[in-house]
Amino acid sequence: MPLGMFRAVLSFTALACALVTSGCGGLLKTQYEYEEELYLSLDGSATINVNASVASLVALRGVDLPIDPKARVDRGRVRALFEAAGAQVTRVSLSRRHGRRFVHVSVDVRDVHQLQRFPMFSWSTYHFEREGDVFAYRQMVGAPANQPVGDVGWTGEELVIFRMHIPSEIPYHNAPSKRTERGNILEWVQPLRERLSGTPIDVHVRMEPESILYTTLLLFGLTVVAAAIAFGVVIWWVARRGRESEELPRPAL
Repeated sequence: MPLGMFRAVLSFTALACALVTSGCGGLLKTQYEYEEELYLSLDGSATINVNASVASLVALRGVDLPIDPKARVDRGRVRALFEAAGAQVTRVSLSRRHGRRFVHVSVDVRDVHQLQRFPMFSWSTYHFEREGDVFAYRQMVGAPANQPVGDVGWTGEELVIFRMHIPSEIPYHNAPSKRTERGNILEWVQPLRERLSGTPIDVHVRMEPESILYTTLLLFGLTVVAAAIAFGVVIWWVARRGRESEELPRPAL
């Protein structure tokens, strides 16, 4: 086979493999019908993202949104559902998956305890406080609205997830997987049918009082200082050796 044709075949094969890998990754990625993703800070402030089908929002939270996938979903109406005193809605977007409409909302709050006062998050109670040498976070997700939605294409395999991004080291958590995902991420997954039936979700996390970012920056700063000191010592040593060489008596000619 000519070298040019061999390279062309090799390039095509590599591209095909990349496309297959990318496609398989998308297929294998777990998808959720309802998702709450909480980014918690040690000062108690938080950002919470909700990614959910309109059908799940109606069924779980009892909101007044059109379930018909052909119906128009008003972003302003979605925003109004999540707006409340002490909260700032920073993003509202829409998408479609499996023939169902999905909404994606981000909300910033100054105090995570405020969330239980907001209608969209009132099915949970939130506790975040200092306990000895650690911070303790506790969230109990209670009963949903369980509003009938009819046949919306659910197969019974749909999942609900509550995901947390923890800002510091985690000495204890009760996530069902027993592990920390991709850094400091914890996940509590539940079948949608169990969430609809009101099976509670108990979230319990203990975290260190210093953030990972602070620790990383501190270590980086100490490393830079140590490197600067070492560099200064080397320069001083080289300069001193130079002076000592100049001071040595020269041999007589």
